[in-house]
Amino acid sequence: MRQRSLSALALAAVVGTVLGTAGCTVERHWGGNTTPAGSGKVKVGLVTKTDTNPYFVELRNAAGAAAKANGADFSALAGQFDGDNDGQVRAIENLMQQGVNTILITPSSSTGVLKAIKDARDAGVLVIALDTATEPADAVDATFATDNFAAGQQQGAYVKAALNGVDPKLLMVDGTAGSSVDTERHGGFLKGIGLTDSSPEIKGHTPANGDQSLAQQGMENLLQRSTDINAVYSMNEPMGRGAYAALKARGLTDRIVMGSIDGGCEGVQNVKDGLYAATVMQFPKKMAEQGVLAAVEYAKTGKKPTGFVNTGSTVITDKPMPGVPSQNTTWGLQNCWGGAK
Repeated sequence: MRQRSLSALALAAVVGTVLGTAGCTVERHWGGNTTPAGSGKVKVGLVTKTDTNPYFVELRNAAGAAAKANGADFSALAGQFDGDNDGQVRAIENLMQQGVNTILITPSSSTGVLKAIKDARDAGVLVIALDTATEPADAVDATFATDNFAAGQQQGAYVKAALNGVDPKLLMVDGTAGSSVDTERHGGFLKGIGLTDSSPEIKGHTPANGDQSLAQQGMENLLQRSTDINAVYSMNEPMGRGAYAALKARGLTDRIVMGSIDGGCEGVQNVKDGLYAATVMQFPKKMAEQGVLAAVEYAKTGKKPTGFVNTGSTVITDKPMPGVPSQNTTWGLQNCWGGAK
C-alpha cells in the first residue's frame, strides 16, 4: 500500500468518521503509571497474534508511524504463535503496567483473552480490536476490521463465476478452528459459491492454522482420497501457496480454480504468476491508522469509538469475471502490504 504522510488535518477528518459519542473518563487506575483519558497524553499499546507474519508486521509498522505522526508513545507486543492466548494475556498485562490508555489488539482467539480485556477496560483503558472481532463483539469498545464474511463471499462468488456454470467439486483449506476470522471467511465463501457445509459438492476440508506447510500436508492427504476436484478454497494466502504446491505435485493446477484472502504483496504476485486465480485484499494499514486516531481522540477528549468499522476488501485478479467487481494485479501491487511497492 502506498505510504503517505499523515497530516494533522487528514487525521482529524478520519477521527470524525469513526468516533462515537463522548464517554466518561474512568477514575479507576492501576499502579502509579496510569495515563487517564482526557489528559492529552497518548500512550498506545498494540498486541498482535505474532510479530513475524507480514500482515501483522504491516499493521504494527502502520500503527507505529501513525503514533509518531501524532506525538503518541507506542509499544508493540505479540503472541509467540497464532493461537497463543496466554502470550496475548501477558502482553495486555505488560501494557497496563506501562500505563497505556489504549490497547489495540488482534485477538488470536475471539474468546481466549476476554478476561484480560475486561480487566483493562475496567481500569479505564480503551480497547479496540483490529482485524479480528471478539465474541461477543461488545467485549471491546470497537472493532476496526475487514468484514471477513463479505471477503469470503467475494472469494466464493469469484470461484463460482470462474467455474462458468460447472458444478463445483470443492476442497476447503481452513484456518484455526474456532477463530472468528476462520468461521466468517468459511461461511462467506460458501454463501458466495452457493453451498452449505452439508453440500455434497464439498469433497473434503482440512484445518491448517494459517500455516503454509500444514496446508500443503493437509491438501496432500485430501488428494490421496480423490483428485476429482475443480475448486479450492484457501482461508489465507500462505495456505493457498501450500495447497498449490500439493496440487502442482499431482499435475492438477490447470484444472483447479482457487481463491484466497489477504492481499499481501507476495499473494498478489502469486495471482499474477498463476498460483491461484484471485485473492481478496484487505487493508491492515487502514485498520492500524484508524485505531491510533481513535486512541488520540480518547486521550485528548475521552470520546470512544463504538461498534464495527469495516475497512474494506477488494478482489484482485487478472481474469475478471462478470458480476464480480475486481482490480488487476497492477493495482494490487501498488496497494498491497508486506513488501516493496
